Amino acid sequence: MKRENVSHPSRRQVLKRVGGLTAAAVVGSASLAQAGTASATVADSKRFDLTDSSDEWFREILLNERRILQSFAFDNTNKHLYTAQLVQGGRTLSGESQAYSDADRSKNGDLCITRLDWQGNITGRMYLKGFGHGVSIGVEPSGSSAFLWTESDSVADSQNNGYGTKIARFKFANGAVLRPDSAQVTRYTPVAGSDHNSVAIDPVYNRIVHRYRIDGTTWKYSLYDLAAFKAGTFTPLATITQPSVLTGPTFQGYVSMGQYLYTLDGDAYDYDKDGRQTTTSNTYVTSIDWDGTVYERRLSNAGKTLFYREPEGLAIQIPNTGNPTAARLHLGFGSEESLSRTDKKASFYYKDLLV
Repeated sequence: MKRENVSHPSRRQVLKRVGGLTAAAVVGSASLAQAGTASATVADSKRFDLTDSSDEWFREILLNERRILQSFAFDNTNKHLYTAQLVQGGRTLSGESQAYSDADRSKNGDLCITRLDWQGNITGRMYLKGFGHGVSIGVEPSGSSAFLWTESDSVADSQNNGYGTKIARFKFANGAVLRPDSAQVTRYTPVAGSDHNSVAIDPVYNRIVHRYRIDGTTWKYSLYDLAAFKAGTFTPLATITQPSVLTGPTFQGYVSMGQYLYTLDGDAYDYDKDGRQTTTSNTYVTSIDWDGTVYERRLSNAGKTLFYREPEGLAIQIPNTGNPTAARLHLGFGSEESLSRTDKKASFYYKDLLV
């Protein structure tokens, strides 16, 4: 009898299977097996150990708007932090003849980008009208400034929240107010007909991740070389479908570094009328191999004593640009002082154990 060729699993494949079993035990779910199929191979790299405890970077700093932090990203060259929020109600921007409500700003997809230094001081701000919800942003350093990547061309959904149908790139300009069709903005349509578009940048491997929804139901992630994407060549290194394990708590952000995509999901704490907390953390960080395998999913108690505590965004920080492999995976959270004092503050915690 002729014997068929049998391939033995690689060390990477074995480790992924072991990691998948470990994660399944953590969340009690068998849905961690396969998230989709990559369209190309992404080279092996180290991953963040999600069992590593989270260290505090900033706790409850103020941003430009009183609304919740939506996402953030780092300029690791110039040591800046950029944050995205929806514009607060009552603010009149340059060129506007009236103030608008929180609901109006949400429906239109009007964002505020705040720039901070790494001591937590605000050093600039700009406004984006009609861009989207700010689910994720990317930063591309350029000299002493940076180009920002965001969603754009917002369209309101059934809940009257605006989300982007395109991707935008523009240089940060303190005090500027931009629209999607402003001359300073370059727009991209990597997947025609998609909605809920957003992006994140891998600053270590110079890649960009595009998250989007097709047919109103299916969430996808595509990974590109940043230079190729910027040039308008939309040939992904990999494309995966969002795994079913992320259909629980509210999706709150994502970022990629090397071989792995990381996602954040969870909800704010609930309270009774007397301000007593009635729910516990359901914030999860998940690592997903770019071949589609969910590697690890862990509950996070970072910032667990914050009042309200809503998870908001992931980003990669490189504290020392001379050593890009010594990176940090940052988790963002929004919080309030109390039930009656609801202006939002931002906190950041990080994991830095790479294995």
